[in-house]
Amino acid sequence: MSSAFVTGASGFVGAHVARHLMEGGWRVRTVVRPRSMPARRWPEGCEVVEGDLLDASATRAAVRGTDAVFHVAADYRLARHGSARLERDNLAMTRNVLDAAMDAGAPMVMTSSVSTIGFRDGRAADETCEVTDGHLVGAYKRSKLATERLAIEAAGRGQHVVVVNPTTPVGPGDHRPTPTGRVVRDAALGRMPAVVDTGLNAVDVDDVARGHLQALQNGVSGRRYILGGQNLTLKYMVSVAAAEGGHRPPRITLPHPVAIGISAVDELVEGTLLRRE
Repeated sequence: MSSAFVTGASGFVGAHVARHLMEGGWRVRTVVRPRSMPARRWPEGCEVVEGDLLDASATRAAVRGTDAVFHVAADYRLARHGSARLERDNLAMTRNVLDAAMDAGAPMVMTSSVSTIGFRDGRAADETCEVTDGHLVGAYKRSKLATERLAIEAAGRGQHVVVVNPTTPVGPGDHRPTPTGRVVRDAALGRMPAVVDTGLNAVDVDDVARGHLQALQNGVSGRRYILGGQNLTLKYMVSVAAAEGGHRPPRITLPHPVAIGISAVDELVEGTLLRRE
């Protein structure tokens, strides 16, 4: 039986990756921070090691003896408060997991984000599209680009590392919830009177989990792979959620300039003065 080390198995995507592996006959080990142990959010059957991925020696010990590593964990928040620490921690965790996988001789799949994929005018973007630092808004996106570069640099030195770039995962088990999960929840509860005129690609979180294993089995080291589903307008997505919750869909669609103006005021009041997300 093969064994895998999965980071973030008590989180949204990581839990689905761990569960998918166990359903396929894998043994799964994960690290959970002490403060997260009481919630017991990891899938049943995981071997749980209490520790912290910011601890390099503890991470190496947890990875030792496993056949593959899936680095899914990341601090995913949009708040400006604490953004410097978010970037620093996401980079440090990734560096520790990369080093541990290399020491163990285990191939690694690293979960990045579609936010690191660049744009092409008039055509759909693919994995070859590079994004510039100036196009990334927020600490989370900057941290994902930085960690992705770490992984690709490691692959360039001979380590087996494959990068996957999920789009917008949706599905059960988003307990926290993620920022995307909050949008779905608020729409389902009738708390979203307006939407922005924009679009996104939504993907079933179970498909994202399957994509991680396929990346391990079939991916080329140093390459990245988009794990996507269906291109949707935001209005359609939240309208479906509102209808499922028994509420009317949002009736107001905000043009981009209006939305940007509102967000700037909100960031000043909520983000800067009240130090909230």
